[in-house]
Amino acid sequence: MDGNGRMAEAMLLDDSSPSSAKRRINLEAAQLYEEALRNGEARLSADGALVVDTGQHTGRSPRDKVIVRDRDTEGTIWWSNNGSMSRPVFERLRADVAAYMATRELYVQELFAGADERHRIRVEVTTELAWHSLFIRNLLIRPPAGEVGGAADLTIIDVPGFHVDPARYGVRSETVIACDFTNRVIIILGTSYAGEMKKAVFTFLNYILPERGVTPMHCSANVGAGGDTALFFGLSGTGKTTLSATTDRMLVGDDEHGWGPEGIFNFEGGCYAKTLRLSPTAEPEIYAASRRFGTVLENVVIAENGVADFDDDRRTENMRAAYPLPFIANASETGMAGHPKTLVMLTADAFGVMPPIARLSPEQAIYHFLSGFTAKIAGTEKGVKDPQPTFSACFGAPFMPRPAVEYGNLLRRMIAENDVDCWLVNTGWTGGPFGVGRRMPIAWTRGLLASALSGRLADAPSRRDRYFGFAVPLAAESVPSEALDPRETWQDKAAYERQADRLVDMFRKNFQQFEEQVDDAIRAGGPLPA
Repeated sequence: MDGNGRMAEAMLLDDSSPSSAKRRINLEAAQLYEEALRNGEARLSADGALVVDTGQHTGRSPRDKVIVRDRDTEGTIWWSNNGSMSRPVFERLRADVAAYMATRELYVQELFAGADERHRIRVEVTTELAWHSLFIRNLLIRPPAGEVGGAADLTIIDVPGFHVDPARYGVRSETVIACDFTNRVIIILGTSYAGEMKKAVFTFLNYILPERGVTPMHCSANVGAGGDTALFFGLSGTGKTTLSATTDRMLVGDDEHGWGPEGIFNFEGGCYAKTLRLSPTAEPEIYAASRRFGTVLENVVIAENGVADFDDDRRTENMRAAYPLPFIANASETGMAGHPKTLVMLTADAFGVMPPIARLSPEQAIYHFLSGFTAKIAGTEKGVKDPQPTFSACFGAPFMPRPAVEYGNLLRRMIAENDVDCWLVNTGWTGGPFGVGRRMPIAWTRGLLASALSGRLADAPSRRDRYFGFAVPLAAESVPSEALDPRETWQDKAAYERQADRLVDMFRKNFQQFEEQVDDAIRAGGPLPA
């Protein structure tokens, strides 16, 4: 078994595996529609989208992801952040999954991850469900006809119908995402949530790309008319997809990118947008893409007339639309762009403490990158029902197999080499915490971003935040001046100060895990002394 996915290929083609007649290879959208409808997996919306229900899993299951612990991974994985599985247990699981697959009809897609040919990988995805095959075909990059085939650099097996016995495999539940980085195989079991597949690819790229001198990033990216590239970091629900898809800037990608010596490139060929309260006026590009043939709608309620109701969250707030990138009218055809001029870190602050925008020094940017503060949005992960403050290193800790400081060092070098302007933008609450204040109006955020990306805020008069030390503009277009100072939006100023002290304390306690791994400049990029 070598490192090119051949173990999984053998698993599919040995004597106990499905015959080639049961492996439907590289079916296109219309064919996968027919299969999904014939199998009773989906229904059609009035606009032609394929509507599916993911069952009990309406979000990712990060605690069920494990990495095979062997000689190759022992010294490279951030084990305090990632679960582990022994090689013998993984081989037992692999054999049992192979036996299960031998009796099923399967769907195979041969795809690419990485728009830049210098860094791309071949990915072979085998799924039990036809709609899963359409989903990953939408999300990854479809190779030209002449480039189909060849040994896979990564093989993903996704069979939600396989019953995982926790006692037999020493796992915590009936859901498992088992990553064998040595043999480049990832097996996803016991969940129909398709987002596990895309994040499995992202996790693998986060493992291999640092050794190639490429910084992998959980961010969206777009390019202005003058060729200026901007990156938007943030966890799910902070606005990466919404804020990067605008009519006046070309969309490079909405979620995952690499930053190498030549510039940035999209890992994917599609978008996976949240659709809760999706508006044709506030988000026209995403709204249009979510209502057409070829799009997969996850857990979206369909009215009696067949029209998708994006305001009905009875199933989950984590409703999603998965569609190819060309469904966005002004999307990049290459998925590539030059070195960024601006870097934005998005946070949805449920405490109501952070200002709507602040300028960061490079050291502050890395501090906040390693902190990854936001609020988990209901439905994004299984079991999360209300927004919860959280810290997720690199704005995506569940997908980071290597120690966070490795990614921080890579990003720090790229920021310095390219003289990048860095901003922190709060898309969360103002006037009070969640339940008291209100969510930051999207018009404010768009206006602030436009000013930052154009350079108009770069030299604007600012104040130094008394808690975090970053520079906050005193005035900006489209936003009331008092809104730029969160304290002034609270009726109870003393309550704001108590809340801010509480948040600062959370930052300090969280960052203790990195204190010994970073230098004085990064440590000084955090909250100010009391």
